[in-house]
Amino acid sequence: MMNFRTGLSFIKIFFICFLIFSGLYCSKDNITAENKFCNIFIINNQNDKIKLLVEIADTDETRSKGLMFRYNLDENSGMLFIFENEAIREFWMMNTYIPLNIAYINRQDIINDIHYMRPLDTSVRYPSRQPAMYALEVNKDWFKKNNISEGSKVIFNGCFGK
Repeated sequence: MMNFRTGLSFIKIFFICFLIFSGLYCSKDNITAENKFCNIFIINNQNDKIKLLVEIADTDETRSKGLMFRYNLDENSGMLFIFENEAIREFWMMNTYIPLNIAYINRQDIINDIHYMRPLDTSVRYPSRQPAMYALEVNKDWFKKNNISEGSKVIFNGCFGK
């Protein structure tokens, strides 16, 4: 039979193990408490408002790291790369295990172009065809499944002062 002190010790050990496991699990996917998330909306081809939870990459460090070393991305999630100015952008898939689509978005919040990006293929670069202020990475075929294409409007929903 377990006494009160043994029970408390068990609870302490369980709690410590839980915290350690939680920390390891989060670091496995490169997500920390400092990561910023926001809901955006995209107006699709049927004029429906499609909601997407995005992780914000708005510093040199977060933009450089992107979705590297992650093995999955939730279905209605993505990463939004925010830049200080509009310019031709170029992405690649170094250390990125998830098949992705990338949409380049201009200063007027319109999707300029969408590319499929092959996991771990560093031989190919994916440049924007026109200047872009933002880039949005999502799971492969997410845009297609949600009837989103070039010309679709993005609503940033106050994610960064817009």
